[in-house]
Amino acid sequence: MTEIDIISSGEYPCNVLSNFYENRFTLDEVECASMEGFLQSLKFRLKRKQRKICALVGRAAKDAGTKKVKWKKTGRLYWNGKKYKRDSVEFDELRRRAYAQLFNNETFRTALMSTVGNNLTHSIGKHDKFDTILTEEEFIGYLTELRDKHE
Repeated sequence: MTEIDIISSGEYPCNVLSNFYENRFTLDEVECASMEGFLQSLKFRLKRKQRKICALVGRAAKDAGTKKVKWKKTGRLYWNGKKYKRDSVEFDELRRRAYAQLFNNETFRTALMSTVGNNLTHSIGKHDKFDTILTEEEFIGYLTELRDKHE
């Protein structure tokens, strides 16, 4: 079994599976240009601001949410007018739904399915769920679940 470390600067399929990659999907009628755009948008309460950030890709998406750290103190995040606690089942389900929608993107789906039989990792990922919107364990877990479900 080969280990596949998902990073944006990696070779295929690592780069395509990165949240920074331009993999378009729609969640709750909101167009997202990348998973990173979606994840960073969760730090903002206003729908208008969320949609703007959802349209971003890569470093631009990451940078849009970098200074928005209040959620780390409050544990509150937002999507489409609804408030979520970072450690809630509802927040976990929201991210699962987002990855399920991302799986509808053919480029992403093909890259993910090309990893069957391999171990996915994200060596640059964080582990403290109150320091990141998506821990390494959550990220790899969502990808592995999707891959295993459709294998």
